[in-house]
Amino acid sequence: MSALIDLVGQKFGKLLVVRKMDSDRRGRSRWLCRCRCEKEKIVRGDSLKSGNTKSCGCIVTTHGHSKKGKWSSTYISWASMTQRCSNGDHRHYHDYGGRGITVCKRWGNFPNFLSDMGERPKGKSIDRINNNGNYCKSNCRWATSSEQSRNRRSNHLISHRNRIRCIMEWSEETGIPEYVIRQRIRHGWSIPKTLTTPIRKRKK
Repeated sequence: MSALIDLVGQKFGKLLVVRKMDSDRRGRSRWLCRCRCEKEKIVRGDSLKSGNTKSCGCIVTTHGHSKKGKWSSTYISWASMTQRCSNGDHRHYHDYGGRGITVCKRWGNFPNFLSDMGERPKGKSIDRINNNGNYCKSNCRWATSSEQSRNRRSNHLISHRNRIRCIMEWSEETGIPEYVIRQRIRHGWSIPKTLTTPIRKRKK
């Protein structure tokens, strides 16, 4: 195990490290910090050094993303994204940071994220175009839940006529229900036969 680096007296954004606190249950160092606005906050050492935490939270107000004590939906998306990738206690960490997904250095700063992505549109949330890629401007978009469901790792992708699409998309294009496509594949049908064989109409 590497030696602990003393952060007392160092500044990270608006935070000044005051003293060492007890480590968390995973053995990660925690530090008591004093913000420029005079409020105190206990922060993990890795969050300070990575730039994920730069204030007690007042930086949200500075950039107009806190109103009547509530964060904007755009800020919540940014904060949730960083937590999924850096906080080992987050319930979804194993699907993100736990498998190597990171947030680009530029987006460690909320104003940069806002500048690149704009305000979060109603009914949409942050989505990675390449589900195995990291969070960065070139790999992210605001997407609806329907668009995101097509981009899940668990989706069954099918290659047909030099195109790769998920079963939901092939179903929409061919008019063949998803459950029929899945059944045909399970029964050993070839992909061309699965996607080109019309469904027999039931006799009344």
